Amino acid sequence: MHTRKLGHTGLDVSILSYGASSLGSVFRPTDDAEAIRSVHVALDLGINFIDVSPYYGATKAETVLGRALKGIPREKYILATKVGQYGEGEFDFSSARVTRSLDESCARLGVETIDLLQCHDIEFADIDQIVNETLPALVRLREAGRIRFIGITGLPLRIFPAVLDRVGPGVVDTVLSFCRYELNDTALADMVPYLQSKDVGIINASPTGMGLLTERGVPAWHPAPPRMVEVAREAVKFCRARGVDIVKLAIQFAISHPGIATTLVGSASPENIRKNIVYAEAPLEQELIDEVRAILRPIHNHNFTRGRPENRDPIIG
Repeated sequence: MHTRKLGHTGLDVSILSYGASSLGSVFRPTDDAEAIRSVHVALDLGINFIDVSPYYGATKAETVLGRALKGIPREKYILATKVGQYGEGEFDFSSARVTRSLDESCARLGVETIDLLQCHDIEFADIDQIVNETLPALVRLREAGRIRFIGITGLPLRIFPAVLDRVGPGVVDTVLSFCRYELNDTALADMVPYLQSKDVGIINASPTGMGLLTERGVPAWHPAPPRMVEVAREAVKFCRARGVDIVKLAIQFAISHPGIATTLVGSASPENIRKNIVYAEAPLEQELIDEVRAILRPIHNHNFTRGRPENRDPIIG
C-alpha cells in the first residue's frame, strides 16, 4: 500500500489506516475473535497505522486491540491512542489524569510506548486548559520517551487553529479530523495549507460520514439533519443502480488528496477490511466520483457540530 509522510514526524503511514473504534462494539455487537482477525488482515495487507482510544467501548477497543497485537513485532505498526475522554460525557484533560491514562492504555495495549498520543475531542474542553496544562503534560511525556508524538482531535475545524496559534512550533505534531473530508464535505481541504504551514500532519477519519454514505445508512444517534440524510440516500441509490459500492468511491476520494497523510476506516469484519483495502488500491473511478459529487452538491459542506459553544463551527445548511 502507498504511504505518505505524516507531517514532520518522519513517519511513513499507509494512506488507508485502521480505526479501532469498531473493536469496542460501538457500532454493532462484535465477536472478539473476528475483531482480532480484522486487525491481522489489515496489517498483513499493508496497513501500518492503527488509531484507538480508551473511550471506545469503555476500554474494550484497547483491550481487544492489545490481544490482537500480542506477538506482532512492534516495528510492524504505528500505534496511536488518546487521552481526555473516558465515558459518555466524561472528560478530564488534567495533567494528572492524562498521565495516568497513558499508563492505563499501555497496560491494555501491551506496549511500553505510544507512537502518537492525542487529546480526544477537544471541542468539549476548555481550550485554555488544553494549551496551558494538557499539552505541556504530553510534552513532558514525550521528553521522557513515553510517547513519540502529540496530536489533537475533534469535529469542529475551528478548534485546530484555536490551539495551534497559541502553542510553539513542534508542540503539536498531528491533527485528526473526521467527517470534514468526504464526498459531500471537503471543508478540511481549505485548512490543509494552514496545517502544512504549521508542519502538522493530517489524519482524516470517517470518509463515509459515520455511515451517511453507506448502504446501511446512519445510526439512530447520527447528528446529520434530515435533508443531509435524504440527499445522501439519493447518492447511495445512484451507486447501487450503477453496480458500485459507494464506500469504494468514498474511500478513493478521501485518500486521493495528497495533503492528507492517511484516512482511517474501521471494521471488526476481516472481509470488510479486505474490501476496503481492495477499494483503496483499485484505479480511481473519477467519473463516477464526479457524478456522485454532483448529486451531493445540494448539501456540499453542510455540516453538524458539537462541543462547548465557543468551540463549535458555524452551521452551514
